[in-house]
Amino acid sequence: MNPTTPDPSQAPQTAPSHRDLANTIRALAMDAVENAQSGHPGMPMGMADVATVLVRHFLKFDAAAPDWPDRDRLVLSAGHGSMLLYALLHLTGYADMPIEELERFRQLGSRTPGHPEYGHTKGIETTTGPLGQGLANAVGMAIAERHLAARFGDDVVDHRTYVLAGDGCLMEGISHEAISLAGHLRLRKLVVLFDDNGISIDGPTSLTVSDDPLQRFAAAGWATTRVDGHDPDAIFQAITEAQTSETPSLIACRTTIGYGAPTKAGTSATHGAALGADEIAGTRKALGWDADPFVVPERIQSAWREIGARGAETRKAWEARRDHLAAPAREEFTRVLEKRLPQGWQDALARLKKTFIAEAPTLATRKASEKALEVLVPALPELVGGSADLTGSNNTKTPGQRPITHDDYGGNYLYYGVREHAMAAAMNGLCLHGGALPYGGTFLVFTDYCRPAIRLSALMGQGVIYVMTHDSIGVGEDGPTHQPVEHLAALRAIPNLCVFRPADAVETAECWEQAIAMRDRPSVLALTRQGLALVRTKDAPENLSAKGGYVLAPSEGDAKVTLIATGSEIAIALAAREALAKEGLPARVVSMPCWELFDAQNAAYREEVLGSNTLRVGIEAAISMGWERYLGLDGIFIGMTGFGASAPGKTLYQHFNITPEAVVDAVRRRLA
Repeated sequence: MNPTTPDPSQAPQTAPSHRDLANTIRALAMDAVENAQSGHPGMPMGMADVATVLVRHFLKFDAAAPDWPDRDRLVLSAGHGSMLLYALLHLTGYADMPIEELERFRQLGSRTPGHPEYGHTKGIETTTGPLGQGLANAVGMAIAERHLAARFGDDVVDHRTYVLAGDGCLMEGISHEAISLAGHLRLRKLVVLFDDNGISIDGPTSLTVSDDPLQRFAAAGWATTRVDGHDPDAIFQAITEAQTSETPSLIACRTTIGYGAPTKAGTSATHGAALGADEIAGTRKALGWDADPFVVPERIQSAWREIGARGAETRKAWEARRDHLAAPAREEFTRVLEKRLPQGWQDALARLKKTFIAEAPTLATRKASEKALEVLVPALPELVGGSADLTGSNNTKTPGQRPITHDDYGGNYLYYGVREHAMAAAMNGLCLHGGALPYGGTFLVFTDYCRPAIRLSALMGQGVIYVMTHDSIGVGEDGPTHQPVEHLAALRAIPNLCVFRPADAVETAECWEQAIAMRDRPSVLALTRQGLALVRTKDAPENLSAKGGYVLAPSEGDAKVTLIATGSEIAIALAAREALAKEGLPARVVSMPCWELFDAQNAAYREEVLGSNTLRVGIEAAISMGWERYLGLDGIFIGMTGFGASAPGKTLYQHFNITPEAVVDAVRRRLA
């Protein structure tokens, strides 16, 4: 070759266009779903343009440092479109998302499960799939960002939360609660990009909805706009305007689901099934994409990797600002982000327990919980409390707490309003963001409203604390609509969730200590409305409730009966023990405030506590489901068999035969 003749192999290549970058996402999504013969290609193909503009021009992140605290959060609320996220993570260079993981989409042990799972893959901010939950999580994340900025300053906390949401997310009731709360708090750094494709599984959304989401968001105090979701310039302009909004922003992006598919685009056929070989071939032709499956041309891959590395300098500058914080502030900032508890935080609880024992108060455990919070809030600045419009009933706010408001994010208490769904999901977001330890309250019966988020807390291993009061028929006159009978069993059925039902003020303090100490699993504190006499009258240096169950009152002589109870029914067990002793039937009382912690003890301890060769009796003002594991085939259960009724609490215990006399009669008949 003539030395003056340009070498074609060395000629500069044209920089990839927006279309090239977006089509890479489309190709990887349809290839992965086709390879798995399972998945949802339509959403990633439709939102590829929006995602490309967002990540290329706006999202603050560094693929080499996925856990950088001041990164922008990107939440895929429409979790079925998981291949959109996985493609972005691979393309931008996240170390644990090589192309092989995309090829293993939806396979056992892969980092690419069917729906995004927090903790399973770096870059996934929350577990989504149950529609609307991610949107509400994002509200919690946005609250956390503003709260931490108020505590530590905008120099080290200054990022945005972006949400990719679909029609289903906005149909779900939780979205109404979440957007109302976000608008009320004026979370200006929250941006929702709505995949407005007009398609759901059943077909066109016109089959099921006729409301205008922009008007709905606007009524809740959001800035709103609608753009062509395939026009990168329009998308860019809309996101740019959102950067300076004084309120949260909704950008409705009119898209075509399955964009590029020759016969299935714009139809529900692309939502939840592989396109098929012929349709994929036609899509490749329509998009001008001639690369083989799972192959990304080098020039496009390089461009995406540059995008993924772009935030490195911003991150390093942030690290320098963090390092220049005054030492106490820097140490506290690092501690709360790493979810480490401060030294000596339990000391105040230990003193409180001694006070309870010395004074022997008769307290509702909800009131004892409030007293525990009075010493915990000063010891744990990261505690962010709240209630779903039941603050005075749940006893979740202490005198030292002040509310978080749109003009003061530095408070540590949230008035969630009558929004149990959003409260629970927002607490997940607060916890996931880092820097906050959230707890929130409502009535135990309304855990039905919170259950999807509670389940996700457990699935994600987030230490959210649910303070659930009015825990039984002891609620009284409000009647069966407000008297939980099946709820303890339903909550205990959730893996990785600890359900605490303390028997008195001392156990309440111990249960709070344990709930806080467990940063990798959520807790429910089931607390009474009615006052309970102190049953833990002797000082114990250790936290007895931490073992889940323990012998509260031994028998006088060789035990013939073991009475096992929780919460308010411990008093019934103790009274029955005294009565049985008078009849020559020695009985021991076991308090079991947390089944899950008890089940985690070794077999020898469990057998010692439950008592071998004794008649076991379970006592709880709830249904019997689950008690058989402790009582065995020959045991007795004293509790509820159906719904409650409207009457004073003491009358109801008599009416439903949850009394010491009923226990004694049942034991007498069995041992006769």
